[in-house]
Amino acid sequence: MQSGSFQRDLTAVAKPCSFGDKSTSDVILRLINGEGRPEWFCSHSSVLVSKSRFFADQLSHPDFGSCTEIQCSDSTYDHHVNLLRLLYLPPDSLLDSLDSVHSAIGVLHLAVSFRCDDVTNCCIQYLEAVPWDDKEEEQIIKAVSKLGPIAMPILARIQPVDLSATKSVFISAVRFATSIGGSCPPFGDELKTSAQEQVEFMLGGDEETPLVTAEDEVKSVIKLGLTEVCSLFENELSSLLVVSDTTAETVENRILQSLSDVEWMCNILPKMDLMKDFVCSWGDMSGKVLGIIEDKKLDNAMWGMKLKLIEVTGKVLEAVGYGNVILPAPCRVQLLKTWLPYIRKIKPLLDAESNKYTDFPYKMDEELCQSIEGAIVSLVLALPSNDQADILSDWMETKQVKYPDLSEAFEVWCYRTNTLDSFHCVILLYPYNRLSEPDALLRCTGHICAGDREVPRHAQRHVFRISADRRAAMGCFSTTKFHSNLTIEGQAQVGSG
Repeated sequence: MQSGSFQRDLTAVAKPCSFGDKSTSDVILRLINGEGRPEWFCSHSSVLVSKSRFFADQLSHPDFGSCTEIQCSDSTYDHHVNLLRLLYLPPDSLLDSLDSVHSAIGVLHLAVSFRCDDVTNCCIQYLEAVPWDDKEEEQIIKAVSKLGPIAMPILARIQPVDLSATKSVFISAVRFATSIGGSCPPFGDELKTSAQEQVEFMLGGDEETPLVTAEDEVKSVIKLGLTEVCSLFENELSSLLVVSDTTAETVENRILQSLSDVEWMCNILPKMDLMKDFVCSWGDMSGKVLGIIEDKKLDNAMWGMKLKLIEVTGKVLEAVGYGNVILPAPCRVQLLKTWLPYIRKIKPLLDAESNKYTDFPYKMDEELCQSIEGAIVSLVLALPSNDQADILSDWMETKQVKYPDLSEAFEVWCYRTNTLDSFHCVILLYPYNRLSEPDALLRCTGHICAGDREVPRHAQRHVFRISADRRAAMGCFSTTKFHSNLTIEGQAQVGSG
């Protein structure tokens, strides 16, 4: 800042004056910038001294003259001009003079530098009250980070809340999301959906939420919510047995909504390390659920719910099959024996309906099929060998061997149990082209013996054609005798060994 020689009485009573009034001006402010804009501003010492401690110090200096220069950049030029205009406004008019977050941030920077307390407080009050976008928020944080206590009204909007407040919000959201205590008509569904979205957001983006969900009180509410949604689904499903029209759209929509709430719990509980609770709850109600859904009156109805049941079960099978949820072997066996027949039954029915009606929306897509099949194979291979044998035998005896295909699990089971070395027979046969017809093509991957003569190793993967009952042929893996009608294409007849 540069100044010339000029004397004035700084204690004199300020006379009414306006910004830029040359007739009453006693100070010239020159903004030095590089754009050629007007740079000279007629000002008044009485205003500058009363509104800015910076100017009060400058003008009280004995060597101060009638002109002072202020350096400004091209980007801050407008903010300097706005600040000078604000100094001439009465305090109760300052707030209404601000019209944008960008302008308020720029003026706030300068008001702090020039120690203009009224303008600083006005900018803080304005920024605390108006909405920001993400970019503006970054600028505000940068602007107020060094202001100290005066910036607390702004910082209160963006600083993390204490843990107890986060816990309170989370618990309230869970209660609404799971209808603990009943719904809130007429906005029950809307509130529940909004609460579910809030819970998902907090679990996905709030750094403090893991600390909250680890507390026993929160886990207790979550488990209560799980019980609530499962109980509601069971009750809604049970109503199917007493209603006369099971094809009514309102009935299916109500049940699907309750099942969707169950699925929502299945999606969020892994984020809180509570998936085991869901798996156990699902296992407990599986028998009742299947007892209802497989009732004859529902044979050609509720396709959407039947598919949704498979989707939820698929997530349970993945959690258990890949070791994310640890259960005792009997529980894993029960889970498979409960749901494997249902999946095996419903898959071809859904495919048939899809082939019959081009607009049929309920079909297991390829991704769902693969994920469930992979989980089942993994789950089977983790069972004791005898349980594996029971499940694989059941799989081979059914007509629906195409899905799920357990041939990989069958092959591993055979190798693990040393079947190749123990049996003097064809020990590993599985559907080569996954056909269910009796006249099926089968591939042999083990040793083959005809009497006391072993078929050369290069013939081990030849294709067999079995014309007898397929189940009898499949039974070859567990006996020491061949069936007399088993032939190897291009090789001699294989008789009983």
